[in-house]
Amino acid sequence: MTAFAYRGGVLHAEAVCLEDIAGDVGTPVYVYSQTAIERAYRSLADSIDARICYAVKANSNQAVIATLARLGAGADVVSGGELARAIAAGVPPGEIVFSGVGKTREEIARAIALGVGQINVESEPELRAVSELACAAARSAVVGVRVNPDVDVNTHRKIATGGRLHKFGIPYQDVARLYAQAHGLPGLRVAGLAVHIGSQLLDPAPFERAYRRLAGLVSALRADGFSVEKLDLGGGLGIAYTAERALDPTVLADVVARTLGGLGCALVVEPGRYLVGNAGILLTRVILTKRTPGRTFVVVDAAMNDLLRPTLYDAVHPVMGVRRAPPDARRAAADIVGPVCETGDVLATAVELPSLAAGDLLAIGGAGAYGAVMASSYNGRALVGETMVCEDRFAVIRPRLDPAELLALDRLPPWLSGPKAG
Repeated sequence: MTAFAYRGGVLHAEAVCLEDIAGDVGTPVYVYSQTAIERAYRSLADSIDARICYAVKANSNQAVIATLARLGAGADVVSGGELARAIAAGVPPGEIVFSGVGKTREEIARAIALGVGQINVESEPELRAVSELACAAARSAVVGVRVNPDVDVNTHRKIATGGRLHKFGIPYQDVARLYAQAHGLPGLRVAGLAVHIGSQLLDPAPFERAYRRLAGLVSALRADGFSVEKLDLGGGLGIAYTAERALDPTVLADVVARTLGGLGCALVVEPGRYLVGNAGILLTRVILTKRTPGRTFVVVDAAMNDLLRPTLYDAVHPVMGVRRAPPDARRAAADIVGPVCETGDVLATAVELPSLAAGDLLAIGGAGAYGAVMASSYNGRALVGETMVCEDRFAVIRPRLDPAELLALDRLPPWLSGPKAG
């Protein structure tokens, strides 16, 4: 969070005062630091000898993708919509990896027509579909076989992806058979293997277990006469939200070198959260403070529809006052909650905060990944806006869509649009 710091007692994003952004565009609003994104990319690029393909699912705003594309990043996408966004932001199709367990035939056909760099297949039916569609288009599709290595990870159960009961990838014991089958199908060029075991990983041990299994597969496939040119190592590199200790990318690089370094394979990594998570905050304004016999609630104008992670994943984000309280200010525990009609609409629990008044601004940190990209208009609320800061300037990179604009998207069917029956 080094891009967000107090200057003269007021929190800034780089050299831009957050009070100015709130005053100009209103709240709630996301604020991203372009410099923080660039620093994270360079830190990873300097640490690991691998092609970096940004996982667009973390934050698919065009400005974010374009920032990384201009640094040389490719993209990892998991839908036709993300594919379109990556290309629109300037990522060359040949630098895109198309992952995901449920690609439609239309999405696969589009990826083939565009010439994406690699399609990671996750099932036998999908493998056959890619072959059929490539042949129909008279094209050759580059594929990787995604391995499910059956590795347990210490992360939230909803973002673990490498266990045998998860929907992702080909079971470890079936990979050799499917790899051989892929080599026998027309329209395909089999590049290698892919793996992704989960998100927000802070311990290198699961990576090591997965990569050792991957290395064993490479050796076995080559012994059977098959070429393995590329290994897609997925993402998952965790960040520090509050008290966690982030996994240093040099530690991951050491694991990669130790387990896969002697194989002569080209390597790809697909970070998302690591690149953008701590480059963003959610700026929100206090509506009121409500005290009950058991709790103190600070009700703000942001809600679970703007930042879903605390509700969906029990995630803990840091909360900062935009105006820094005096060192001797009395603090008390409070829950930060939104106006949505759900008990689960909680952004932070038992946060030690000074007394807050209506109109005060709060910044919720670590919100650059899986924040705005997961937002909705639940309860008829405006769809949250996004801004980006670069040094001493900022711009709106997605305007807030207010309820009237969202209402205009609805259409009444003909039988409801005529005169009301008497």
